[in-house]
Amino acid sequence: MSKAVLALLVTSLMGPALAQSPAPASVVPANLAQLMRGTLYPASNVVFAAQDQNPADVPRAKDPNMATDLLASSYGKWDAVENSALAIAEVANLLMVPGRKCANGLDVPLTNPDWAKFVQELRDAGMTAYAAAKTRNQDKVIEATDVMTTACKNCHDKYRDRVKRADRAKQKCE
Repeated sequence: MSKAVLALLVTSLMGPALAQSPAPASVVPANLAQLMRGTLYPASNVVFAAQDQNPADVPRAKDPNMATDLLASSYGKWDAVENSALAIAEVANLLMVPGRKCANGLDVPLTNPDWAKFVQELRDAGMTAYAAAKTRNQDKVIEATDVMTTACKNCHDKYRDRVKRADRAKQKCE
């Protein structure tokens, strides 16, 4: 078993215990921007897509096992919305792993009280979206996406969007 596979296995089984001590860099391979783009962005898109099109009406891909569109995959339709909402809630845990860096090389601001608050808002938004997806009701999903939008905006306003790019590299996390 490779060291990387072993590290991932230990991380998944011991996540809460590891959160108390700094993780080796090999356990935190993605910077914050990569984590956002690789997990939260695609998962959010699945939930947001359910506002406009009923997931039950999304046709399966020609080969659902190889589908890149989660809504058209083997675990698609409303299950994809549920799973994506849970992924959003779970990724909140990854945002609190010590050792993660921002794209600009700064440490993720784990000790800032507002960071923990924003991460909790994201976790709650994911669970709100999950509850809405379980109802199979698009109106409930629309309400849940408002909660998600607010959670994302609160964090982005502080740590990303409102700072000029030149100043961001010095003081903000992205």
